[in-house]
Order: sequence, then C-alpha cells, then structure tokens
Amino acid sequence: MAKKLGRTADQRMAMIRTQASELLWNGRLETTVDRAKEVSRFAEKMLTLAINTYEDTVVVQKEKVKKNNDKEEKVVVYVVNDGVKKLAARRTLMANLRDLKPLKEEKESKGDYNARLRSVKHPLIEKLFREYAPFYAKRSEECGQKGGYTRVIKLGQRRGDGAEIAIVELVKDSPAKK
Repeated sequence: MAKKLGRTADQRMAMIRTQASELLWNGRLETTVDRAKEVSRFAEKMLTLAINTYEDTVVVQKEKVKKNNDKEEKVVVYVVNDGVKKLAARRTLMANLRDLKPLKEEKESKGDYNARLRSVKHPLIEKLFREYAPFYAKRSEECGQKGGYTRVIKLGQRRGDGAEIAIVELVKDSPAKK
C-alpha cells in the first residue's frame, strides 16, 4: 500500500511525478526515505514501460515532391515511426512525467541551444527510449533478472527536523552473479 506522505492524493502524485522526472533526468535524487521509496516504485514502472516497448518501430514509405529548376520529381523516402505499442507507451510516459529541458551549456549561444532542442520535442522521453531502455534491456538479458533499476541508500537523519534522508539513484552496474 502506498504511503500518504502527509499530502492529498493530487499533491502526492504531482510530487512523485516531479521527483521521478528529476531522478530519470539526473540519475540520482536526495529526499526523505519514504518519498525515495515511492519515487523508486514509480520510476521503475516508467522504466519498465519504456524497456518493454522501445524496439517497436515501423518503417513507412512516403513520397515527397522535390523541385529542381522548374522540374518536380517524386522521391521515395523511408521514415522510421513508432509502432502502436511504443506510441501508446510514449503517450503514457508523457502523461506521467514532467517535460524537462537540458540546461544550456557553458559558452553555448542561444541560437545553438535552440537548434539543439529543435530536433527533440520531449528530451526526457527520448532519453528513456534511446539511453535507458537499451541499457536496462541488455542488463536484464545478461543477468536474467527484470527490475531493480533503482536503489535507495539511507544517509541518516536530517539536521533540522530529524527526518530520515536517503539517496535514490539509477543502477548503472550489473548485479553480482551468484
């Protein structure tokens, strides 16, 4: 059973979604132990959804009209689109996670930053499908274990109010084989 964390249902889900988005974007998050456990559960579900559907793609043939010196040519172009399951998963992820943007790099002009972001509409979702899903799918094949994408490490008590603090982070190494 999920903990209430001292908030109403809508506030609690908003907090968990925001923290899960930060966890998936940055790779680690420091928060209280109870929140860390809830965020870990939610993030694992989102990762599992991405892992199960990231390979579902369809190649589509499209015709485009190309103009060369008053002549129009029809050119056949092959485009890779999301399959039905991946599209549904993408929409679910977009509904449940916050849309985070990458930070502007040092010495990067505003035009370069905008050009870099123009190609990717939802950077966090793309990161899930392009980086995390293939990595964790390969990891689960090697280990024969699904799940276990996050870990919660307890740090002790916070100084001001004595709340238990923990770090929740994405697991980047493969588990030890027994």
